[in-house]
Amino acid sequence: MRKPLLSLAVAGLALALSCSALAEKKDKFSVCWTLYAGWMPWGYASSAGIIDKWAKKYGIDVEVVQLNDYVESINQYTAGQFDGCAMTNMDALTIPAAGGVDSTALIVGDYSNGNDGLLIKGEGKTLADLKGQTVNLVELSVSHYFLARALEKAGLSERDVKVVNTSDADIVAAYATPDVKAAATWNPMLAEIRRQPGSTQVFDSSQIPGEILDMLVVNTQTLKDNPALGKVLVGAWFEILGLMQSGTPAATEALTSMAKASGTDLAGYQAQLATTKLFYTPQEALAFATSPSLPETMTRVARFSFEHGILGEGARSPEAIGMSFAKGVVTGDSGNLKLHFDPSYVQLAADGKL
Repeated sequence: MRKPLLSLAVAGLALALSCSALAEKKDKFSVCWTLYAGWMPWGYASSAGIIDKWAKKYGIDVEVVQLNDYVESINQYTAGQFDGCAMTNMDALTIPAAGGVDSTALIVGDYSNGNDGLLIKGEGKTLADLKGQTVNLVELSVSHYFLARALEKAGLSERDVKVVNTSDADIVAAYATPDVKAAATWNPMLAEIRRQPGSTQVFDSSQIPGEILDMLVVNTQTLKDNPALGKVLVGAWFEILGLMQSGTPAATEALTSMAKASGTDLAGYQAQLATTKLFYTPQEALAFATSPSLPETMTRVARFSFEHGILGEGARSPEAIGMSFAKGVVTGDSGNLKLHFDPSYVQLAADGKL
């Protein structure tokens, strides 16, 4: 699947690069997101006017757009159609960064702590039962990385299974068919699949904590030329997360709205949040973003991506793409820095300076 996806990204690369080259101060921006437990706050922040409130404070307009297909949302960002996009750490590396689009992880919002799961049809199954199975997932996405880590834990390799590419929009319906025997996906699709009888969840992301990161990524040049965008997004994000934790009627209203938007009820959404390690405060997010474990995780992700041929054409090693982190840490090619983990805006939030 990623072959045509990367072709699309490359096809839009000239436009994206020209947009980056011509990036300048502007007052209208758009960011996109797709269904996922840890990204539902973006939809509510938009519909409840929290984004507009922060945008007005800084004299800009920010549109938050929900798209239906996760990988397509990243492709559109990569092609320059959005200034920012919600995506995982691996996909940020292998789609925009690998496509030559300099991007910044503005907010590392959470890590999956059980929100990604691997299921096999049949009672009493174990990881060892993956051998010889066909597994449906979004090929060469973070779900593929997740599967590889599960196989590693079981003493197996990808040679022991067959992967069938299935989009996140189609995977629930596909799993309901008799032809599909196993699947890897994330919430809310995972919760829907689990409701189907006769399956065993044999692995989940709580067994690899801190590796599957959910982030808001923005175009680096756009952010550099328009720091107000970073302040609006970070300010709105922590306001809505604070509301979610407040225990007030307004919190219940917000959570209920997010639950409905994700296709479940309040109890169902709270169950998804229980398997999402959300960094509810700027201080929590800052601690994670500045920890030495983050560069280590991204080095592992880069190695997987290189082995699967998704670090871009011409990548000769896992270090082909440079990544920068807090405290001046750089991994990969310092002459080809294309992904930045920049906690400076979260630091402003932690310091109360937004």
